[in-house]
Amino acid sequence: MSGSSCDLLVVGLGNPGSEYAGTRHNVGAEAVELVAERSGGRLRADRKVSAATATARIGGCHVVLAVPTTWMNESGRAVGSLVRRHGVEPDRILVVHDELDLDPGRIKLKAGGGHAGHNGLRSIHSHLRSDAYLRLRLGVGKPPGGPERGADWVLSRVPASQRLVLDEMVARAADAIESVAADGVDAAMQHVNAR
Repeated sequence: MSGSSCDLLVVGLGNPGSEYAGTRHNVGAEAVELVAERSGGRLRADRKVSAATATARIGGCHVVLAVPTTWMNESGRAVGSLVRRHGVEPDRILVVHDELDLDPGRIKLKAGGGHAGHNGLRSIHSHLRSDAYLRLRLGVGKPPGGPERGADWVLSRVPASQRLVLDEMVARAADAIESVAADGVDAAMQHVNAR
């Protein structure tokens, strides 16, 4: 990625396999897949980095799009490999993930912070030895029955009525990713977080 006017690594978190497709845990991966589609590309598996990847040019910015092919709790392995390959600094990494602490359909863009018990973020923290990366948090809501039901909530099939809310959120998340690339983090944050 060196030599381009703007470099950004965007990583959408999820679990591999058809049994997890469409679950709340995979909304981050869905958003990144949508950006790849919009830019005329397709994510292709790359075993060397344990991720499916594509490149895109968005608003003059060279963007690497990636979805780890590892389990969610090993996402850091892919992110670490991608960082070594592309030489990108943590503040040029955008991780897109599901968020229990936001109502379904809400999205928030933030820089840095803890992992809040999210196993994908915990793994990324561990591999990067940094929490300075950007996060696009996609609200899936708190599980009925309390926090101990979190795993069942994010991994279970989503009823059609709730899926409509998630699909609309995934489209707005793809817009937000494109805004970070084209307009910069500060402008994207003002736009995304004002809604």
